[in-house]
Amino acid sequence: MDLVHLRSEWAPNVTRELLAGAVVALALIPEAIAFSIIAGVDPKVGLYASFCIAVVTAVAGGRPAMISAATGAMALLMVGLVKDHGVGYLFAATILTGLLQIAAGALRLGNLMRFVSRSVVTGFVNALAILIFLAQMPELIGQGTTVYLMTAVGLGIIYGLPYLTKAVPSPLVTIVLLTGVSMYLGFGIHKVGDMGALPSELPWVALPQVPFTWDTLRIILPVSLTLTMVGLLESLMTAAIVDEMTDTTSNKNRECAGQGVANIASGFLGGMAGCAMIGQSVINVSSGGRGRLSTLFSGVFLLFLIVVLGPYVAQIPMAALVAVMIMVSINTFQWKSFRTLVTHPKSSSFVMLGTVAVVVATHDLAKGVLFGVILSGLFFAHKVTKFFGVASSRDEARAVRTYKVIGQIFFATAEAFHSAFDFREEDLQGVVLDLTAAHFWDITSVNALDRVVLKFRHHGIPVDVIGMNEATATMVERLGTHDKPGAALAAPGH
Repeated sequence: MDLVHLRSEWAPNVTRELLAGAVVALALIPEAIAFSIIAGVDPKVGLYASFCIAVVTAVAGGRPAMISAATGAMALLMVGLVKDHGVGYLFAATILTGLLQIAAGALRLGNLMRFVSRSVVTGFVNALAILIFLAQMPELIGQGTTVYLMTAVGLGIIYGLPYLTKAVPSPLVTIVLLTGVSMYLGFGIHKVGDMGALPSELPWVALPQVPFTWDTLRIILPVSLTLTMVGLLESLMTAAIVDEMTDTTSNKNRECAGQGVANIASGFLGGMAGCAMIGQSVINVSSGGRGRLSTLFSGVFLLFLIVVLGPYVAQIPMAALVAVMIMVSINTFQWKSFRTLVTHPKSSSFVMLGTVAVVVATHDLAKGVLFGVILSGLFFAHKVTKFFGVASSRDEARAVRTYKVIGQIFFATAEAFHSAFDFREEDLQGVVLDLTAAHFWDITSVNALDRVVLKFRHHGIPVDVIGMNEATATMVERLGTHDKPGAALAAPGH
């Protein structure tokens, strides 16, 4: 049974895993170089990081078949650090980022994904698909007829070959064929080698060349904290997307720790911090990758390509990779979300569109997701307030009024709860607060209960609180004041 589970997790189909990993490795090269340029470092920093992070997360990560490497979102956060202090501080910040991510895994922060709504995830995916597509435009627009033609042929192969055979991933065939044609005909178009020199030596383990002082920690800690947050957010969101694509589950807390171990290793090997990549993950899954072997092989094959086959890899036309990434953007976009705009609640559609708008406008996935989560929370709070109410009845014989509270009492309904009572009702001899159908959630709601009880008492009306459930009673006992000796209104007359 253990062997069966091990095989299913690592290599359900060895051939497909290896071929998918090969496609991913080829697609990683230009992006790793581009992200290195963004960060202001040598291309080998991004390439070594992509190799290292892919290999380590294949073993230590919590999501099989997901691809992690150097990413643009992380590279943008490193620009100032590299410019002001040098690449040594970048390596130190990368290692510290890894330590913080391991701590996040130990604290089980991966469970926070439960608070990200489906609408935010859909918005995240659609925004990322748009960004992937827009990122290809500089390599396409204004580059000449040959580039347009090769991109079109590449897309034709990608979408047409599966109708003939699925034995080999069509993106891999596209890259190989278009590279061969470009080399044979001598097309003078933009190639991978034009983006930057590929390294010819293996990475080596070394300590960051920085002073080990508190001043160094002060410099790198803010950057590492930001890298930790953005890296985990992108990784956990991508893991959720791959979960859905493969109809499987993953260990989000293990993924947090796995990303940390990978970044520590990257820092010691002269690489930059990275995280999961949705584009390459989609390529992997679309090419048949389902296990950890595809992720492991993508990293190993990437190193082989740049160190051993560098001169040939440099000849790959960017048009071939543009075709692959356009396929990724098309496959990533949730096209059914157009139909659901009219069938889903307006609040859900607004959250999805808002997430897309913020991400595309800022090119910052973290800001978009944060905006979507906050918006979802506000809509949820508003929705819950609609299920709150207070009904009352008076026993004329005893001159006692019973208030029956129904629903959830928290910061959004606390004021409405307080306003539902008549504190100056004439000839009232007592009040009963029936909380059987209510639940108090936070200190704001408990404070509102205190104010209601103490205000009635201030007007000389005794109050009997009944029906509290166990959780509410525990919170009121711990945080409430109305049942404590000497309790009174903070400001008499209110």
